[in-house]
Amino acid sequence: MYTQLNKAQPYALSLFRIVVGLLFACHGAASLFGILGGAMGGGSIPAGTWPGWYAALIQLVGGTSVVLGLGTRIAAFISSGSMAYAYFKVHQPEALFPLQNGGEPSAVFCWVFLLLVFTGPGAFALDRLFAPRNDAECGDDGAREQASAVTA
Repeated sequence: MYTQLNKAQPYALSLFRIVVGLLFACHGAASLFGILGGAMGGGSIPAGTWPGWYAALIQLVGGTSVVLGLGTRIAAFISSGSMAYAYFKVHQPEALFPLQNGGEPSAVFCWVFLLLVFTGPGAFALDRLFAPRNDAECGDDGAREQASAVTA
């Protein structure tokens, strides 16, 4: 049973990456363009405003890169760092725990993107079109190692 799950891992990782990247890009688009309800319930962030406008730009560009699987690890690293900054500079001074300070989305996005830095983009990614075939880059190596350990 686990062998079948391991075979699906790169595809599930791609789906995970696409959904998370889309959610992140929507946050950026809402803040930059005032769509989807806008920033904080309405409107857009004035251009060049620190740190909100730059964070929204990272969200839009980073989220789009992650959705496409283009420069996934770099985009995820930058996105993770921006969410760590958001959590510790904006939310954490208000209260200790994310549930108390409204920082749950920042904390979750930070850790999700950090995970993508280490797992890579999965099976369906534009990165795979521009790089030589490398199973470690798409996360297949772990599945193969686990599968061989199960059968051994």
